[in-house]
Amino acid sequence: MDSYMDYTSPSAQFTYDLKDNVLFQKDAQNYINELSIQQLNTLANISLLDIYLSTANVVEPHYHQNAAELVYCVSGAVTVSLINPFTRELHHFPLIPGQVANVPQGWWHYEVATMDHTHLIAIFNAPVPEFILGSDILRLTPGNILAHTYCLNENKIQEALAPIKKTVIIGPPNDCKHQQTKKPGIHVRLADTPPHQQATPERTYAPTDVYPGFAFNPYHEWA
Repeated sequence: MDSYMDYTSPSAQFTYDLKDNVLFQKDAQNYINELSIQQLNTLANISLLDIYLSTANVVEPHYHQNAAELVYCVSGAVTVSLINPFTRELHHFPLIPGQVANVPQGWWHYEVATMDHTHLIAIFNAPVPEFILGSDILRLTPGNILAHTYCLNENKIQEALAPIKKTVIIGPPNDCKHQQTKKPGIHVRLADTPPHQQATPERTYAPTDVYPGFAFNPYHEWA
């Protein structure tokens, strides 16, 4: 994207405080700040999300129609999961501070915090990060279309999706009635099938191993 910013103009902005633009806040531990060209007009073709999560909170499944996303783990721990549309495989990438995961433009993905006080920076190659969220797809697509298309029970579809009345962004919602009592370590699984993982050269992560120092393992299922 070409920049037509007049850098001699008194209106040219070079600094910004991210806390002044909260994109979404679930609670004091789970929220997202946004920085785009709308806040900092000299940015040109870059933007970011400043993400804070506590254990087992999820940046809901979504995709970015206008940009790739580079996720950098500042603190805590997170698993970035994505579907590769070319291989049709689900991949899980556990990150700890200093590690990154890249999500190509348009790929379906989500992030699960595996420790409290997780802080992520998501960087986009677009002036404004755009996204299409799973909660909107589920609540706005008519249940009868889902049932007919995929040969499902329409009544069960309507019942299952009825609680999704608004955009989620960070889940589960505070009013979720299906949250399990937290146990030490693991409270959610990422998939019902073995994940396709790509380990970093320095560290490898077995899907069912408890990560050293981590409070939460998203791969393991409690009996």
